[in-house]
Amino acid sequence: MRVRKQRKHRKVVKFFIACHGFRSPFKVLCDGTFVHHLLVNRITPADKALSNILGAPVKLFTTNCVLAELKSLGRSYSESLNEAGQLFRARCGHEKRKSAEACILECTGENNPEHFFVATQDADLRKKFREIPGVPVVYALRNALLLEPLSAVQRQFVKTVEEKHSHMTELEYKLLTKREKSTLTNEEEKNSSDEKELGDQNLPVRAVTKTPNLTGTEMKDKVQFKRKKAKAPNPLSCKKKKSHENKNPVQGKANLHTERNDENTVGSRGRKRKRSRRHKQSLGAEG
Repeated sequence: MRVRKQRKHRKVVKFFIACHGFRSPFKVLCDGTFVHHLLVNRITPADKALSNILGAPVKLFTTNCVLAELKSLGRSYSESLNEAGQLFRARCGHEKRKSAEACILECTGENNPEHFFVATQDADLRKKFREIPGVPVVYALRNALLLEPLSAVQRQFVKTVEEKHSHMTELEYKLLTKREKSTLTNEEEKNSSDEKELGDQNLPVRAVTKTPNLTGTEMKDKVQFKRKKAKAPNPLSCKKKKSHENKNPVQGKANLHTERNDENTVGSRGRKRKRSRRHKQSLGAEG
């Protein structure tokens, strides 16, 4: 059961965070009946018990009108008066004392700008807050603290707000129509300017066609196409040139023949004949 209650409480808290802008630490506005119930059932400390329900740190508030009402109830509520006096004070701005119910209703208002969680044990006050879309209510049941479930009015209010955001307002529609008109006028002006520029560009072309004899300055305005020149071949892909020193092949052959003969004669002159000594040795042995 506790897990189910925690899930329900988390859904309600997420709803008010997403749709009404509640932020932690949450503000809890307590009346005298709630403070008295906490003391009687010994639900202490109150801030920890409320933070467990809401899932975030909590600040407890009350008003001067609530303190005045507790003071008027006598000694039986003296302890609850002391405990309520230790809470933060919310500004109610009432010079004359009002009832706690009326004071809390004025503090929250229709839009609840301060984002208060209202903690009360008053059944009539809880019914009134069900009809106000942005006010969540906390109440106690014996030793347990509970968060009031979402009412039909609160859910319907969120649906209507979402539908309004999906549609355009009158101001937005007027602004959109003005922008469309301005864009159309700008486009027309651009088109007209482009047509004028095209007409101005066609004028000198007509003049050229009428006058065949053109001067040198007018000819420069025309586009001149340059012919590509033939480039030299890649030197790496070409063979090396052969050197032709001897133009007459017959003379070259004769020169080669004479050179060889000269080499042979020089070699023949330069050679020395080797004489064998075996012949001499054989003669000496015979003698």
